[in-house]
Amino acid sequence: MSGPPEEKLDGTNSLLDRMLLDEIAPVVMVLRTQLVEEACQKNNLTLIQMLQPFSVFGNIDVPVRTVNDQPYRLRTFKLRLVYASDICQPNIEDSEKHLKKVVSDANEKALNDIQDDSPKLEMTVPMADPEYMSPWFRVFNKALLHTVSFSDHEAFDHPVACLIVVSTKDEQPINKFVDLFNTDQLPSLLNDGAMDPKILKYYLLIHDSQDGSSNRANELLAEMRSTFGPNDCRMLCINSYKEGDEQRNDNPWSRVADTSGGQDIGCFLNIDDVDEIKDLMLDLSSKHIIPYMEQKIRSLNQQVSTTRKGFRNQIKNLWWRKGKEDTADALNGPMYTFSSIESQIRVLGDYAFILRDYELSLSSYRLLSTDYKLDKAWRRYAGAQEMIGLSLFMLDQSGKEAEYYMENAFSTYLKMGSSGQRNATRCGLWWVEILKVKGQYKEAATVYFRISTEEPSLHAAVMFEQASYCYLRSTPPMLRKYGFHLILAGNRYNICDQRKHAVRAYRSALPVYKEQAWSYISDHVHFNIGRWYALLGMSNAAIQHMLEVLACNHQSPTTQEALLGDFLQIVQKLGKKYDALRLRLPVINVASLKVFFEDHRTFASSAAALVNEHVWRSLEEDLVPSVNPSGANWLYSLPKSSRKNNDSHICVAGEPIKVDLEFKNPLQIPIVVSCVRLICKFSPISSTGEYDLDCAQSVNDENGGRSDTGSCDAMEVSNRESNDDCSSFISSEVDFTLEGDETMMVQLKVSPKMEGILQIIGVRWTLSGSVVGYLYFDSHLAKKNCSKGRIAASKKTSKNKLKFTVIKSLPKLEARIHQLPLMAYSGDLQRIILEVSNHSDSSVKNMKLKISHPRFVVPGRLEDLDMEFPGCLEKHISHDIHDMQDNAMDKLKGLSSFPKDAGIQGGTTLLWPLWLHPVVPGNISLNMSIYYEMVTPSEHMNYRILRMRYDLEVLPSLDVSVQITPSPSKLQEFLVRMDIVNRSNSKNFQLRQVSSVGNSWHLSELLPTPLGDQQQDERTLKQETIYRSSSNCPRQLLAVGQGLSQFFKLMEVSKTSRLKGALERQSSLSLDISSISKSEIDVSSMPLSEFHIQEIWHQEKQSAQEQGRTVDLVLISQWEKTSPEPEQQSGSQQLFVHYLCHCSADMQSPIQWQMDGPRIVTHDFSDSFCEIGFQLTIRNSSDYIASVSINTSDDIPFPSQQSDPSQTSHVGWHDISLSNGGKVPSDIQGQRNTSTRTSVDSSLPFLWCASSSTKIKLEPMSSMVVPVRICVMAPGTYDLSNYTINWKLRFGTEENSVSGLLGRSWGTSPGHPFYLTVLQSS
Repeated sequence: MSGPPEEKLDGTNSLLDRMLLDEIAPVVMVLRTQLVEEACQKNNLTLIQMLQPFSVFGNIDVPVRTVNDQPYRLRTFKLRLVYASDICQPNIEDSEKHLKKVVSDANEKALNDIQDDSPKLEMTVPMADPEYMSPWFRVFNKALLHTVSFSDHEAFDHPVACLIVVSTKDEQPINKFVDLFNTDQLPSLLNDGAMDPKILKYYLLIHDSQDGSSNRANELLAEMRSTFGPNDCRMLCINSYKEGDEQRNDNPWSRVADTSGGQDIGCFLNIDDVDEIKDLMLDLSSKHIIPYMEQKIRSLNQQVSTTRKGFRNQIKNLWWRKGKEDTADALNGPMYTFSSIESQIRVLGDYAFILRDYELSLSSYRLLSTDYKLDKAWRRYAGAQEMIGLSLFMLDQSGKEAEYYMENAFSTYLKMGSSGQRNATRCGLWWVEILKVKGQYKEAATVYFRISTEEPSLHAAVMFEQASYCYLRSTPPMLRKYGFHLILAGNRYNICDQRKHAVRAYRSALPVYKEQAWSYISDHVHFNIGRWYALLGMSNAAIQHMLEVLACNHQSPTTQEALLGDFLQIVQKLGKKYDALRLRLPVINVASLKVFFEDHRTFASSAAALVNEHVWRSLEEDLVPSVNPSGANWLYSLPKSSRKNNDSHICVAGEPIKVDLEFKNPLQIPIVVSCVRLICKFSPISSTGEYDLDCAQSVNDENGGRSDTGSCDAMEVSNRESNDDCSSFISSEVDFTLEGDETMMVQLKVSPKMEGILQIIGVRWTLSGSVVGYLYFDSHLAKKNCSKGRIAASKKTSKNKLKFTVIKSLPKLEARIHQLPLMAYSGDLQRIILEVSNHSDSSVKNMKLKISHPRFVVPGRLEDLDMEFPGCLEKHISHDIHDMQDNAMDKLKGLSSFPKDAGIQGGTTLLWPLWLHPVVPGNISLNMSIYYEMVTPSEHMNYRILRMRYDLEVLPSLDVSVQITPSPSKLQEFLVRMDIVNRSNSKNFQLRQVSSVGNSWHLSELLPTPLGDQQQDERTLKQETIYRSSSNCPRQLLAVGQGLSQFFKLMEVSKTSRLKGALERQSSLSLDISSISKSEIDVSSMPLSEFHIQEIWHQEKQSAQEQGRTVDLVLISQWEKTSPEPEQQSGSQQLFVHYLCHCSADMQSPIQWQMDGPRIVTHDFSDSFCEIGFQLTIRNSSDYIASVSINTSDDIPFPSQQSDPSQTSHVGWHDISLSNGGKVPSDIQGQRNTSTRTSVDSSLPFLWCASSSTKIKLEPMSSMVVPVRICVMAPGTYDLSNYTINWKLRFGTEENSVSGLLGRSWGTSPGHPFYLTVLQSS
């Protein structure tokens, strides 16, 4: 049989190799006298402690030959020195106490670990390496292995040799050597036959140099050698150190010093003593123990080969054991003495394993395993299987066969119940190390878990923790299992009162759950850590972890209340308020942070401050004068001391900076929050004008102050101001209670009192009167919201977004609008009042007003304040002009200037009327800016702007549309059809007045006033006229959802008439019967004229069509006269004004004509034919010269056989034929559409007299009368429409450039029907 390869014999690279070297090594039984121990105790060491450091050899380099002729060299070796009294199976209770002590000692050392910050995962991964794992794990595992030492079924714990030690001070030392090895004093295992008492003996004589010279010691040594043999005896001199001797560079007993805490370990052992001890242990190992084991292996191998090896011996053995499989199982099987062949084979295998001959040990264990299995000696069988697995692994670490045998041994031990439990634990620990060497950490963790299920809680905790590190070392790391097993370990530690270990395990699991959304597990971890810290008396650390579970919104209300109560109880034990930088209750939404402050931009309300800055800049583009250089702003006027702080914002001393911050209670139980205020830092300005940043004042402590009750989000909130005479600013404090799951927006204020630099750092609050929370604003979180509020969008670094440069106090205007409704109807005309107050001591001047919706709001006149509405709008009311004087374009843009004498002195108020007229249904946001300048110039700021914002909901009222149709019977006369629909959901409207704006048109009733009794009053006649001019609502009352149509005549006023009536700027008709006696509303006066201009400009921008002749109409209505509305309790009336601008009054053809003449003629045809004259009036309504040709025809017209589709689409006035009622439209393109002949068939034709064609030239906007005559041959009724009008417009050289007119630049139109009846005279 060949020996094992040399490179495998002494591998100590892995933890398993070191464990095997420590645990499976030759045992040397030590017998000594009391005087020997006393000599060693002078160095605070026992005999074994003195010799132990030198019993481990890293490079012994001894040749070994077992059963092979080819020797191999042994590099590493170790001796296990054990007192004879300790060679016994350990007591279970003592073992448990020792294991608990190991854990407890590590528990005390864990105090430093749990006082540090929580470990990070990236730092924990390297610590999971077995090489860097906590040393106490190895100590615990080693102690756990020792609990099954000196078992009777294993031989590697049996003594290989006996070291007998006697002191030179002992009486009769030779006899002492003999007496010490008396069988009565030997361990019971040797006397009971479990171990072979015939072992190697080595005799050692100890001489204490402090007792005198070594002469007597030498004599005793010679006597020993003559008695026990010259090679097995040796003398050792100790305690030879004298003052002045050379000091040792290292201390071999440092581990003993660590455990005992002594400082004088080995103090009397000099260098010569240490060297002599080294030689002793080397001689004992290399010249005695190893050769003895070699000889023993060869002897046992020969004996086994004779009795058990070979085919014959195997058959004999099986026959001898036949029938044993039918016997009942026993835990240990039959008893085997040291002299039995099975015990001899076990000794052979263990000795071969100790000397690294793994092939010999493997063959021995396999041979033995079969015997034990047949004998049902399950403990011995499992032990053999365990060693087979270790031998296979040492021979081939990559093979998987070793794992099979370890699994088999582990399972067999467990089948034995409690008696095999600890052996299963040892087997599992070997198995784990095998898997670790192979890198199978996941499988190793599984084995740890299996071990933990068989061990008590304390041992299981250590196994769980080691399993967690295996999961962390897996590839890829199994973080969830790592954290879970740490939690299991911590829980077991806590059960066993090892709370420091429990805290350490739970803290190690924190990084896993911090990255995940496992809220319940995270709460469990933090709460238990905090509770255990509190039990350990570490209140600060306990509070830090309890803080993490306060905002547990996922827990039940009962659990939340319990957690909060435990937390407050821990805090109250401190006896003072606790400052918590990570207090998460309530939750503060930093993203909601909004900063409101005022520099040159001031705000009348918080709603105005929330408007985007770009909106205000666009509105104030024409408001602020351009006095600075191009690209500069008012900041350039700051002094040098301020310019170097231009990365901050500007605010005015005495004016508050407001911060809106959202507080949320994540719990389902109420919480009390008090003393909420901003944390600020202030740097005053020095005497040289520079900002002294070294003298900064910070406020984050409690200050007393007065309290007053305020309101915040409909909650009762206590708001106090903290004001100290020595303070540079005033900060407010807010108290409130948050109900379960409630969110509240809280506004905090700070007002600087002097010039300097103010910086808002964060916010502080007190929870339940015990815990003070702090939150410092991160600059990048506040960046977005600061620029959204009042902070300018200038390019500032993010860290200075909450930094302000405070300048001296300046005048500041405050304004509000009275009588402005929150809801109005479209067309509603109301007078509102603007109140501007100046509460400062300085005056302002050059005030200007800019309105975002000039179509809906216009400034009024100062006199409007003293006039009754709507009486101030009636006609023939004289007004003094005291309004805002501005050019037309500024008014269209909503820009107005206050009169120069309208400046506001310090401490005064200005009232100015405004007119509101919303015309578009929907939600309207009215933005207004008031510009003003300081009378007393300031080096920092020359002007300020007051911004106002109001939201108005506009509901629909009347929907009005107009259609204008030219009259076919009269020139320059039109029919107006006005369709009105009530779109309101709840209001009835009474029509009052309709007016045409300007003096170019005249509006009249459709029908003339009825002829009646002279005594009939004007009111009755007017009622009849209104009745005949309406379609279906004679009372002119429109109910909800109702509509009606009104018809009027519209006549164009000639230029001459315009000059005569130049003062008349409107033509109006009254529509309300009850309002006939009332005065007419003057639509040309303020503010109706201003709104009319706005509507003209707005509707003109919206219309893409070319405008010809147009007319602007105004419809005025009011609510039905019933009970007063809530808005009308003051007695004023409500007027609704609807503008209809750019209503087209263009003709279909630019040429119109009308035939005038007699309709009935009597003539005696017996004498001659009848000649009758007519006049044809032709008008050119275009702006160009027209050539017109009148062509008559004597052909008898016949009824048209074709129908014109346009006949069905005419509205307004149109011709009606006598025969079929058909319409006779004008054909612009010149197509002939003759009317149906209406005379009787027997009627004779008539003839046109004179020329058949007449040509005329018409100037633009002019008329001409052309006479025509006909000859009638017989009585009858005749249609004089058999003529055509050919026309053409002359554009001159611009004909081709006139856009949109080429299609109607010429045409041929048929004559209008004109019926003449000629009667025979009697």
